[in-house]
Amino acid sequence: MNISIVTVGKLKEKYLKQGIAEYTKRLGPFAKVEVIEVSDEKAPENLSETEMLQVKKAEGDRIMSKISPDAHVIALAIEGKMKTSEQLARELDQLATYGKSKVAFVIGGSLGLSDDVLKRANDTLSFSKMTFPHQLMRLILVEQVYRAFKINRGEPYHK
Repeated sequence: MNISIVTVGKLKEKYLKQGIAEYTKRLGPFAKVEVIEVSDEKAPENLSETEMLQVKKAEGDRIMSKISPDAHVIALAIEGKMKTSEQLARELDQLATYGKSKVAFVIGGSLGLSDDVLKRANDTLSFSKMTFPHQLMRLILVEQVYRAFKINRGEPYHK
């Protein structure tokens, strides 16, 4: 399985980079994982509704350019569907079983995802009703993908 994580913004925090690298390495036997960063749109702190839409559109266009046309897209969004680790594992297993070997997870910037990206998504996923920094979501996501593969293989890790 080929998994891409398309995300807005550069990751600067060393501890997050190390955690992502560790889980990406652990995923090696199960899947090829690629983290694709697109640049975030520079914007002032206080934006009008129109300016927010423009920022999300610009970031969304960059995201869309990195998504393979044949990828199954799962957008991370606070308004997305909440799933258990087991449900995510089943979903990834079913995608692999039915020939969807390319999966793209999308993490938006601080303002969220554009309507175009959400329309392109085959599914939406929410990890919580809480708001998390999008940089931290990369680590949480890659850990949950690793957990899903361990669940599907019946291997110890998930408790």
